[in-house]
This record gives sequence, structure tokens and C-alpha cells, in this order.
Amino acid sequence: MIFRPASLSVPIRQYLIVTGNYWAFTMTDGALRMLVVLHFHQLGYSPLQVAMLFIFYEVFGVVTNLLGGWLGARSGLNATMNAGLAIQIVALSLLLVPDNLLTIGLVMVAQALSGIAKDLNKMSAKSAIRLLVPKGAEGTLYKWVTMLTGSKNALKGFGFFLGGALLAAWDFRGAITIMVAALTVVWLFSLFALKKDLGKSNSKPKFSQLFSKSQAINYLSAARLFLFAARDVWFVIALPVYLSSVLGWDDRLVGAFLASWIIGYGLVQSVTPAVTRTIFAGTDRAHTPTPRALFHWAVGLSLIPAGIALAMTSGAPIELSLIAGLLVFGVLFAVNSALHSFLVINFASDDAVSMDVGFYYMANAIGRLLGTVLSGWVFQTWGLAYCLWISSALIALSAAVSLKLSQYHKEEKFSFH
Repeated sequence: MIFRPASLSVPIRQYLIVTGNYWAFTMTDGALRMLVVLHFHQLGYSPLQVAMLFIFYEVFGVVTNLLGGWLGARSGLNATMNAGLAIQIVALSLLLVPDNLLTIGLVMVAQALSGIAKDLNKMSAKSAIRLLVPKGAEGTLYKWVTMLTGSKNALKGFGFFLGGALLAAWDFRGAITIMVAALTVVWLFSLFALKKDLGKSNSKPKFSQLFSKSQAINYLSAARLFLFAARDVWFVIALPVYLSSVLGWDDRLVGAFLASWIIGYGLVQSVTPAVTRTIFAGTDRAHTPTPRALFHWAVGLSLIPAGIALAMTSGAPIELSLIAGLLVFGVLFAVNSALHSFLVINFASDDAVSMDVGFYYMANAIGRLLGTVLSGWVFQTWGLAYCLWISSALIALSAAVSLKLSQYHKEEKFSFH
């Protein structure tokens, strides 16, 4: 039997195109990050100096998510997704200048553009799924969202390996050239394949409507902010610097370990529906998570960083405690993140889904930015254990905010057939 893409339904074909775009972008995003880290480390920059190259990446993500949702509602998600791909091509192309012109300022500009592109692409992909799944099919929505989110993170981890491999085989400029060529092909295909009216609002939302009017979205966004600040306060800068400078790991081992962690984290996200259905009763009769599930999973997650910090200061083997704790943290964090991703799309307004999703991911970007800044400052001032204690406290705040969501769970939103 020959597989024919034309035999698939229109929503399935659009879902595959959206997912393919997101996958292609994600691999270049992960590869670019690894290329910049390795290349500038080879030039003699310290880990903290290299980390600061990515500050604009996070800062511009805050603005992009807010404005991108509004633009998606007015112009269509095909426009914002294709714009994200085009901007990433420009960002990569900026790095093809001769070595004497490859300044810190230029790299920061390229990272700023890449941050804009990433969040346009992510907002568009997540919003599109909400529109492609029929109403009343929340079980299908849950599976599609977790599959997209999980596969994205797994491929971002693969992108870390890809960046290192391309750098070794073709040097920095050659690696960038290959990524520009590949992403250009994806972008040209997407221009013709994505539906032109995907995600376009029936009414033209005003600029004054940028901020969410939904209390459920507001609470969920606040919980997301604390959750991702809790991850990045120790994962982004503190952990790799600690592994390198204190435990003596070489750069290749640090990169491989972090890439493997992200891949595993993404794989767990992909199977979250099976995990929540089997391990925890925080689902309704359609096997989709209730808002109360967020509270229980966040409480469990908050114990892990605190446990690692206690182990590190109590005489337990530090390397073993850190690695084992990080693996457990990855599993629980993946489930928490996947539950968030489903609930925001399920709570989003039918006519302005991209605006609700954009507002939510703006909070996500603020959390990443806060975590990144805290990670460098707290680690440099007090050390990794303090980063872990702050992480635990931030997750506890996320759990407390999540508890407020229970009052917004409406049984009639779910299909029980």
C-alpha cells in the first residue's frame, strides 16, 4: 500500500506542515546555540560571557510573543509562521560575514532576530493546533499538543549534536551556510502549502486588546512564568559552568549531557498523556488533565531541587546526587510543561487563540529571562545550591498559582464519549 499525502484530511495535512516547519526551525535553533557557544568558547570567552550573548534572544521573546499573537489574529498564522522562518534565515545569514566583522554586537543582533523568529514560529505552531482539532475532541488535542511540544524539545537537543557535528566537519561559516540553505527550502515550501486564512480572527483585534482578559489564561501564564524561571535559574548558566569549572567536565561532555537531557525531556513530553493516565488520576473521563493536576505535579517537582541542594550540602556524592536529581527533575518538569501547553490551548478563545497563546508565551519568555539573569547572579554570588533553593521556591509559587485554576474547570468543555 502506497502512502499518499493527498489522501489525508486537510487538518491532518496542515498539522503535518506546521509540525514539519516547527521541527526544521527547532533543529536550526538548537544547532545555532551550540555553534555560538562552541565557537566563542574556542575564541577564549568565558562561559558567563558566552551566556550573555543570549540575553537579547530572551528579551525580544517577551515582546514578540505579545505582538505576534496580535499579528497572528489579524494576518493569519501562516503569515507569522512564515515570517519566523524568514527572520531565522536572515539571522543565520548575518553570521556569514568574515571573521574580522563577526563582533559581539553582531552576534547579539543575530540572536535577537533568532529569538523573534523562534517565538513567532512557536506561537504559530501551538495556536494552529487548537484550530485544526475539532471541538469536543480534547483527547486528540492533548495528544497532538504533547507530541508537538515533546518532539520539538527532543529535536532541539538533537540540534545541539548537529551544531557540534557541522562545526567539526565544515567550520563555523560552512555550518551556517548549510543551515541557511536547508531552512530556505522549508520556507519556500511553507509559503505555498500553508492555508492563507489559518488562525485569522473574524474581527480585527485592536492593539489595546493585547493583554489577556481571561482570568484562567492570566493565572496559567503566571504559573508558567514561575515554572520556567525555576528551571533556568539553575539549568541555563549555573549547571554548565558548575559541571565545567567545579566537576572538571570538558566542554564536549557538558554539551552532550545537556543535549541528552533535553532529548529525554522531549521524549517524556511526547508520552505525557500515557504518563498522566497511568500514574496519576488528574484527568477527567476523556483522559485529559484537569487544572488541579498542575498543582499536584508542581508540588512533586518542587521537592527535587530542594532534595539535590540538601544532598550537595550533607556530604552525599555531589556528582551522583546532581545527575540523578537532574534526571528526575527532567521527567517531572516535562510532565508539568506538557500539562501547561495543553491547558493554555484548551482555555484559549476560539476567535483569538493566537492572542491568548501569545500572551501566555510572553509570560514564559519573562520567566526564562528572569531565570537566566538569576542563574548568573546567584551562582556567581552564592553558588549552585542557592540556585536550587530558589528553584524550589519558584516552583512552589507556580503550584500555589495553579491552585487558583481549579475554579475555571468547566466539565461541559470536555467530550466524554
